[in-house]
Amino acid sequence: MNILRRSRVLEKLRHGGSASSMKINLSDPRVIELCGMAGMDAVWLCNEHVPNDWLNLEHQIRAAKLHDMDTVVRVEKGSYSGYVKPFEADATGIMVPHVTSAEEARQVVEWTRFHPLGRRAIDGGNADAQFCQVPVDDYIEHSNTERLIVLQIESPEAVTRVDEIAEVPGYDILLFGPGDYSHLIGHAGEINHPEVVKARQRVAAAATQHGKYAMSAGMTGSRERLEEEGFRFFNIGADVVGMAGYLQSVLSAFANDGAGKTRETKG
Repeated sequence: MNILRRSRVLEKLRHGGSASSMKINLSDPRVIELCGMAGMDAVWLCNEHVPNDWLNLEHQIRAAKLHDMDTVVRVEKGSYSGYVKPFEADATGIMVPHVTSAEEARQVVEWTRFHPLGRRAIDGGNADAQFCQVPVDDYIEHSNTERLIVLQIESPEAVTRVDEIAEVPGYDILLFGPGDYSHLIGHAGEINHPEVVKARQRVAAAATQHGKYAMSAGMTGSRERLEEEGFRFFNIGADVVGMAGYLQSVLSAFANDGAGKTRETKG
């Protein structure tokens, strides 16, 4: 019997809960397994800024499935095949960067949802349809209901049009990108600048108003505050940040311990 996996993130969001994610820049699937062992709901895999190849991406997705963890692949913008391949590798979802208009949102839905929501071509010979072992009707239904689509709102132009973008049917989540937004308004890196916070709140409000979920790219405020604004899906960290912090911590402890012993010896 073939059993298609349900989205852990969508399950939580649809029942009024919140979900967690970790952004992954490193390519080793064992990093994914560590996230699963820790209890993360999802990992955010990046194909926009990270030199990941498709075969390794499939290994990372497989590692996540071992722990019933969702995978959201941030794709390179603008490629039909680039949007569909993560799904066919059995990723739970994709994240499309730098969406600036309702027309772009409709194009994403058309490319990645099956009829009647979109016009995605059917293959079925890959991991998402268990290599042609899932009945086509089940495959289509599951793909249209248990695969999630995230659109990133990262520019002043996109924020201005966010209500039009949020009205487009067929996708699930809006994510506000504070890094690029702060950069584009001349306050690079100031993710808690009043103008950035105002834009973040506007995106969350539009998502909520139009039946979408809001995702936070990072913990730019307390969880309580972000949930009050309407956010329910939280990216709570990044592997490279965690690794760098650990390395700096243990090296600092080592250096301080060595300095203490040196002083004792001299005394």
